[in-house]
Amino acid sequence: MAEIRNYTMNFGPQHPAAHGVLRLVLELDGEVIVRADPHIGLLHRATEKLAESKTWIQALPYMDRLDYVSIMPNEHAYCLAVERLLGIDVPIRAQYIRVMFDELSRILNHLLWLGAHALDVGAMTPFLYCFREREDLMDVYEAVSGARLHAAYYRPGGVYRDLPEKMPQYTVTHGRSAKRIEEMNQNRQGSVLDFIEDFTRRFPGYVDDYETLLTDNRIWKQRTVGIGTVSGERAIALGFTGAMLRGSGVPWDLRKKQPYAVYDRMDFDIPVGLNGDCYDRYLVRIEEMRQSNQIIKQCIEWLRASPGPVITANHKVAPPTREEMKENMEELIHHFKLFSEGIHVPAGEVYAAVEAPKGEFGVYAISDGANKPYRLKFRPPDFAHLAALDEMSRGHMIADVVAIIATQDIVFGSIDR
Repeated sequence: MAEIRNYTMNFGPQHPAAHGVLRLVLELDGEVIVRADPHIGLLHRATEKLAESKTWIQALPYMDRLDYVSIMPNEHAYCLAVERLLGIDVPIRAQYIRVMFDELSRILNHLLWLGAHALDVGAMTPFLYCFREREDLMDVYEAVSGARLHAAYYRPGGVYRDLPEKMPQYTVTHGRSAKRIEEMNQNRQGSVLDFIEDFTRRFPGYVDDYETLLTDNRIWKQRTVGIGTVSGERAIALGFTGAMLRGSGVPWDLRKKQPYAVYDRMDFDIPVGLNGDCYDRYLVRIEEMRQSNQIIKQCIEWLRASPGPVITANHKVAPPTREEMKENMEELIHHFKLFSEGIHVPAGEVYAAVEAPKGEFGVYAISDGANKPYRLKFRPPDFAHLAALDEMSRGHMIADVVAIIATQDIVFGSIDR
């Protein structure tokens, strides 16, 4: 009989599945995991504390740095919290723009998740495909906000500005011919909305490509089927939300159960898994991308037909336009007060949650009537998922831990908030 030795092994923090931010201590019986102990705090941001020394509007860009893969839904939750404390209404066009960008962010998030998950278990091609599509959506982020990653596009009362009438085009050649540049700019001749519409036409074919590579691939199925199984009851008990919960067969989605913005006007389905394993969660997220594409199409159709304001007309909350500010003394005062003092939010407390790409992202805010948050507390979805890593890993092999971390779709900005 071969002698079996028990080991304690450091899995990371340099591991690619959680680059530099997760130290996972594994207790092993041979190559089987007996216990998995995640150590967090290597990326501590102190966001909740830092926000207490910033005005309500200055704290907004911190949201982008929490889950830096699904940026705008975080901003959405924060803006909902501030708007509920202020008791203000958001123009309907701004709500449609928010929903459209929430779903674009969901696709962006799932593309990174899919590419990284496939790469973690040894498939290179999906990673390259996913980043090709992400590039188009990052260009949309840049067109509307000026930034490719940290957008700060949503604002209390609406969004920063309306969708631009012109989509930026490639001009730098980098050795490419003029004909190639012209081809690259072919779908960028119109507005940002035209470019997004073109993307929604192309995207289902891309998702088909990902499925061709993975869905029936026997190596992919060997690495994901029956791995990290969680029952529906256990998923609820562990605080799972999003695809982690729906993959276990629980049809819970805040967009349907507690609609916000204009989700109650949207026609879409909630994909649900059967077995609660890594493979089911993969299928759920793939279908979520298709459903998001449908929601974006509905938003485009409405936005084309319905012009209007995109931010509240209350200038104690949102700044006046540059023209108004330069022509009217009262608007100049509003502008100065807003950017020097910030918004004075009435005293109270509120919890606002959105169905972010990873699950329920919630913002609990307390105001004491001042221009700064008295207290901010975030409820990120992936914190609860990481806490279940021990339970999901036990009895599996070391190689399976990589697949389980990947299927949890964790980002440490929001875990180490």
